[in-house]
Amino acid sequence: MRWRLRALSVLGAGLRMPSGARGRALQDGLSGTGGTAPAPDRHRPSPGRGRGDTVRAWTELFRVSALFSVPGDALAGAAAVGRSPGRGTALAIGASLCLYEAGMALNDWADREEDAVDRPHRPIPSGRISPPAALGAAGVLTAAGLALAARAGRPALAVATGLAATVWAYDLHLKHTKAGPAAMAAARTLDLLLGATASVAAGARGGAVARGAAPVLPRAADNVAAPAHPARGALTALPAALVLGAHTYGVTAVSRHEAQGGSTAVPLAVLATTAGLGAAVLTAGRAARTGGPEPGAGGLGAMGPGERRATRPHRLTPADLLLTAFTPADLLLTAFTGAYLRTAGPPLLHAALNPSPPLTQRAVGGGIRAMIPLQAALATRAGAPGSGLAVMALVPLARSLARKVSPT
Repeated sequence: MRWRLRALSVLGAGLRMPSGARGRALQDGLSGTGGTAPAPDRHRPSPGRGRGDTVRAWTELFRVSALFSVPGDALAGAAAVGRSPGRGTALAIGASLCLYEAGMALNDWADREEDAVDRPHRPIPSGRISPPAALGAAGVLTAAGLALAARAGRPALAVATGLAATVWAYDLHLKHTKAGPAAMAAARTLDLLLGATASVAAGARGGAVARGAAPVLPRAADNVAAPAHPARGALTALPAALVLGAHTYGVTAVSRHEAQGGSTAVPLAVLATTAGLGAAVLTAGRAARTGGPEPGAGGLGAMGPGERRATRPHRLTPADLLLTAFTPADLLLTAFTGAYLRTAGPPLLHAALNPSPPLTQRAVGGGIRAMIPLQAALATRAGAPGSGLAVMALVPLARSLARKVSPT
């Protein structure tokens, strides 16, 4: 089940758990490893290897099949601030992908000595990619990510700088400390905020405000217009970002026990957190669309209190509730949230009932796979069902590429 773990790498995240028995499987999935010690001769490249083998080595180093968990952050961030995907969102996605891959390369470089023993087939210990080349790639990709963010505006650059710092700090030090899960959650949170700030900055210059986008939690009750300043946009998107961060933190906490198992309390706590996050997404999305009347709108929401009493019974019928609460967007939100709970929940329950290493690893894999439907649900909740569908469309693409290039 290790290959599934790669999808969680939060943005930069070559992010990975400490080495050794503890969290070993998640390390394989979150970022990968590498080594400076000589590898067995069978792993070293032969003189006849050509460009195809070199490309294959770099695709393994970058875990390209795990990239599909990244774009959903920026799309959810744009939706959270009421912006349609545009130039700023595209720049945020590009910056996120660069920083993500920088983390992958940096992670292999930082763990090259451990991987020489545990995973000698990886590109660095096998001799297919040199340590200086991996470190150089990490530096170039980090610079490229920051440059793309800078094109979206100074606020986006500030968020991207914090994200890059989190990635480098995690790979070089924090993954060996108790702060590892918090750093992993911070990276995912910052990634969504990067999409939000970049979309607001570009939208402020180009006026590309999404039409008909429903406000998110901070604006659900008063229908405030989409924020015109990136800093305000970051505050507006913070609730959605924290949802992703909380999910990431929980999965990372479970992963610390996947090598040796034995923890029942942690999977149970994360299962409760997962259920709470799913309920919060559903209720917040429903409230955003039914929390108050809209001027000129038809149906119950357009009536004043006196009109409602004169034309409707005191109690609403089930049909009334269906007509007013279950729009197509509500149905999509329910489907995406259900996919999130269905993907993450059962494996966590199994791990709690039988905290063996294999079942704990499945729980981590389920949590990683659940990231994409959660992103889709957040985008749909914010009034962008099209973005939610686009995010969900990445699932079969990720599975298809994973069959060709292992995410570990």
